[in-house]
Amino acid sequence: MIKILLTEDDPNLGSLLQEYLQAKEFEVDLARDGNLGLDMFLENEYDFCILDVMMPKKDGFSLAKEIRIKNPEIPILFLTAKSMPEDTLKGFEVGADDYMTKPFSMEELLVRIKAILKRVKKEEKNPEADQFALGNILFDSHKHTLTHEGNLTKLTSKESDLLKLFCQNLNKPVSRSYALKLIWGDDSYFNARSMDVYITKLRKYLKPNPDLQIMNLHGEGFKLVC
Repeated sequence: MIKILLTEDDPNLGSLLQEYLQAKEFEVDLARDGNLGLDMFLENEYDFCILDVMMPKKDGFSLAKEIRIKNPEIPILFLTAKSMPEDTLKGFEVGADDYMTKPFSMEELLVRIKAILKRVKKEEKNPEADQFALGNILFDSHKHTLTHEGNLTKLTSKESDLLKLFCQNLNKPVSRSYALKLIWGDDSYFNARSMDVYITKLRKYLKPNPDLQIMNLHGEGFKLVC
């Protein structure tokens, strides 16, 4: 059974979400604030996190950063009343797999959870062509790691998916629209902005090898050159 950590300070919404997901055969632990959410995460093993952004004691973005220290790969979906683009981008910067703005339908939430879990399960069952030698950097797309001179960097699932796509098309153009639809599910403006954030982070990770570059191709997309 999939075990979910749900953090939501609204008692009515939290209970409603917990009951709905339990009815869909998920095991759900509910935390009413960010500090309690972190305590529960450190004491238990979870497969998925649903984090409210605006919470007392510790907000969802801060909680996600601390969760990522322990587990860089666990899927995280943010729930928020905020709809500003910068808030969405901040969510993706701290490693979100998805982002839903309140109010939302329970059915849509369920669809998004299942889509993320399906992608994660597919990665686990199909580890073919997992490792890529990028000069002096070794990229393991299954473990979501970069290794350089003994130093290990853990990637989020989306960072790993995006870098794997570039590695599979080394020295070849990758369409922005194709990458967005493959990894984010659609090529909306907000997803495009979030992908730019991930591109910036990947460039930082690859800096130890000056021969590696993720090039912008005007009007087309990107190309990883080596």
